[in-house]
Amino acid sequence: KPRTSAYPSKLAEKLTILNDRGIGMLTRIYNIKKACGDPKAKPSYLIDKNLESAVKFIVRKFPAIETRNNNQQLAQLQKEKSEILKNLALYYFTFVDVMEFKTVNFDLTKNYLDLVVTYITLMMLLSRIEERKAIIGLYNYAHEMTHGSSDREYPRLGQMIVDYENPLKKMMEEFVPHGKSLQDALVSLQMVYPRRNLSADQWRNAQLLSLISAPSTMLNPAQSDTVRMLPKRSVVIHVGFILCHAALNTDPAALSLWKLALQSSSCLCLFRDEVFHIHKAAEDLFVNIRGYNKRVNDIRECKESALGSMHRERRKFLRSALKELATVLADQPGLLGPKALFVFMALSFARDEIIWLLRHADNIQKKSTDDFIDNLNLFQFVAKATVLFQHYCNYQERFLINLSVCPEDESIIMSSFVNTMTSLSVKQVEDGDVFDFRGMRLDWFRLQAYTSVSKASLGLADHRELGKMMNTIIFHTKMADSLVEMLVETSDVSIFCFYSRAFEKMFQQCLELPSQSRYSISFPLLCTHFMSCTHELCPEERHHIGDRSLSLCNMFLDEMAKQARNLITDICTEQCTLSDQLLPKHCAKTISQAVNKKSKKQTGKKGEPEREKPGVESMRKNRLLVTNLDKLHTALSELCFSINYVPNMMVWEHTFTPREYLTSHLEIRFTKSIVGMTMYNQATQEIAKPSELLTSVRAYMTVLQSIENYVQIDITRVFNNLMMSLSGKMYRLLQTYSHNSSAYLSYCLLLPLQKLVVDNVEVLTQMRTSFDKPDHMAALFKRLTCAYHVLKRMTIIGVILSFRSLAQEALRDVAMNVYELSSAAGLPCEIDPALVVALSSQKSENISPEEEYKIACLLMVFVAVSMPTLASNVMSQYSPAIEGHCNNIHCLAKAINQIAASLFTIHKGSIEDRLKEFLALASSSLLKIGQETDKSTTRNRESVYLLLDMIVQESPFLTMDLLESCFPYVLLRNAYHAVYKQSVSSSA
Repeated sequence: KPRTSAYPSKLAEKLTILNDRGIGMLTRIYNIKKACGDPKAKPSYLIDKNLESAVKFIVRKFPAIETRNNNQQLAQLQKEKSEILKNLALYYFTFVDVMEFKTVNFDLTKNYLDLVVTYITLMMLLSRIEERKAIIGLYNYAHEMTHGSSDREYPRLGQMIVDYENPLKKMMEEFVPHGKSLQDALVSLQMVYPRRNLSADQWRNAQLLSLISAPSTMLNPAQSDTVRMLPKRSVVIHVGFILCHAALNTDPAALSLWKLALQSSSCLCLFRDEVFHIHKAAEDLFVNIRGYNKRVNDIRECKESALGSMHRERRKFLRSALKELATVLADQPGLLGPKALFVFMALSFARDEIIWLLRHADNIQKKSTDDFIDNLNLFQFVAKATVLFQHYCNYQERFLINLSVCPEDESIIMSSFVNTMTSLSVKQVEDGDVFDFRGMRLDWFRLQAYTSVSKASLGLADHRELGKMMNTIIFHTKMADSLVEMLVETSDVSIFCFYSRAFEKMFQQCLELPSQSRYSISFPLLCTHFMSCTHELCPEERHHIGDRSLSLCNMFLDEMAKQARNLITDICTEQCTLSDQLLPKHCAKTISQAVNKKSKKQTGKKGEPEREKPGVESMRKNRLLVTNLDKLHTALSELCFSINYVPNMMVWEHTFTPREYLTSHLEIRFTKSIVGMTMYNQATQEIAKPSELLTSVRAYMTVLQSIENYVQIDITRVFNNLMMSLSGKMYRLLQTYSHNSSAYLSYCLLLPLQKLVVDNVEVLTQMRTSFDKPDHMAALFKRLTCAYHVLKRMTIIGVILSFRSLAQEALRDVAMNVYELSSAAGLPCEIDPALVVALSSQKSENISPEEEYKIACLLMVFVAVSMPTLASNVMSQYSPAIEGHCNNIHCLAKAINQIAASLFTIHKGSIEDRLKEFLALASSSLLKIGQETDKSTTRNRESVYLLLDMIVQESPFLTMDLLESCFPYVLLRNAYHAVYKQSVSSSA
């Protein structure tokens, strides 16, 4: 056991605890300052009109206490004393905690700069709370009135508040006894701090952060002779030398170090967005001290040179160096083991430059635009490094196990180091064991504390190799068990939580530049840092910061998705324009010009300029020509790289998925675009041609399918959701169409058909019973009039019903969950209810129901016996390519079945019997043309034969057995063979 009598009792443990508590105190004081500066969060007693005179009296007399009972100014406090004690206790005892922290700190911070800077910033921030006297005084008066005496801490607390009206001046007095210790600690940084303030050219010449500059040493562990540099140390150098200012006149090294710090920054970060203008403060202090004229001149010279050009060049260097580093590590992640120090150096450098730029750009009034405006794509490296470390953390553990162990010493602590390191094995990594080296690191802290006192028997200064080895080991143990802590320490930029306006402005600038938009994902990723700035000693701000991180992350991702959606929409518009050029309607002018070209030359008239043919936009004379479509695709690929960078991110226990934002926006925009493509004109009740609408939709879908090449989203899901959202519109459209088409069928088609039947009723009645007498049927057929018109109108009916059927089919595919009415939902029906309703309303008043039924029967007879006339029409040819006849007579199948089903439902007849009768008449009539020898009347006989098969296939009431009983199947088979053979010879 080490001889502890010469060592301070638990120095390392106390310093560790005090550091954390100091940050907690800073957080609480900052929170009080911000609350008092916000009218909505300010304690109500400070703005209550009834207490205004009492508060002014207390502040004026502070810290003295006026206890006269007849004091009218304090009378109102009697009513509010209980509430004041209750609601101001948290604020009051926070000030008490600061006082207690100040008392302990002076016994322990002589040689520890982190606590010094925490103490300095805490006291400076305390002095900035303008309401501190009012809060403390109000609470104490309420305590006096309630308990009959002041709070026991009030006298010391009140005196501290008064003493620290000018905190720097007060601390200059307090640090006089500790000046030499503070001076030695600060001067010891002359081997560390200047390295962090080299110019970009010096970094470049030293090939800083380059893994490939020395290939032979690429696998060697990266080491540093010095401990890592914490960002707040720069505040210690700036302010610490003010507290021990005598050193600036006596020690050239101290003066050189202080001037270097003054040249690097104009304003310092005290805590979060609270800044401190060092040059003005130092000048105000030294101008009143005799013999410090030279120091005042030094301050003024440094202020002139503390410009942003050096930092601008550093950022320029870091952008290229960090890009190279990230590329090498992404390709060879195994280097994260030996070269982890490089990554953390890079993170720290990038973070320092980002925060420097943010702080100065927001607080320096007169500044060069070039020096203080930047695209800040250094964010991307921070995000990349975080992802790399999270994915390949086991490399750190494996590398730690392979580190050589320092020689064993006789002491227990040294033996503990050796035992801990030698007990590690690769199997622990493979088994997924959780490492915990916190005890080992605390032992190393203890050893440093033991060897730092003057009477220590072992001095680390005499064993530099031991210090270097232990620093390397401690660094890599943190890689194994405290990786998140290390990432926060070196790359945390949660300060942006308190610069929301600047943060949003930077995001908009990044998004507006296509060359920078690939870095836009860094902004929502940085929102994951915000919760790291909270502290357990100030839980009340956790919810507020969490909400801010969520709202910013949501806003950033939503804006990125909107930008990508707009780019995709613009690309779709361009593609629709190109597709539109290929529509057949645009070739008419070209054909006309070609036909008239010769005649125009002969007449001597100047011909019209030839229209550019589609495809001209793809012809390039050189690679430098860039079209608008090229620019859109480039911008989209850059932005999609950012959206696709991480699958999801966690912000305050909420998961955000960037790709889902894009998917959602695409669904909404595509739906609106489809509706817009229909070009519905309410005034004229016109819409776009279906073929042109289809061309536009296909162009859109092609572009959307290509998005999968940029970002991993399910475009099929977008299409499916789109169809579901459009099903409601289709449903309403189909209802409207069904109603209008049924009314049109009834008024314009069926009524004229009934008239034609009435005109031929005598002949049709005879033909109805003579289908088995061919000669008699032929004679009767010659007496029929307007047979062509009957079939023409029936064909039109079939076309209308077929179109509605197609619409129902499309609706059925996307809306199977709609069951209001089977027909309106797109589900198949044996009887069309809409058609039945429409025909039922058109009964004639002068005709009896029996007569109407007879007309309906004879209509089916008329159609059946007229079918042979179709064979003579040259357009009646069946085309296998379109699976229909060229003149749409294949639609007769649907018309015959639907009209028969509707008419005989209305007249309560047997649909099956009437269709059997129709089939018998039609078969007999068509068999007759098989005996004809006139080629003009039988040119498309086989194509018309196929109608019988179509009618049976369409009908739920007829069967193929029934058809074969009246029309030989061999004729149908031969007919199919003939039409297919004819189509092949025509295409050849």
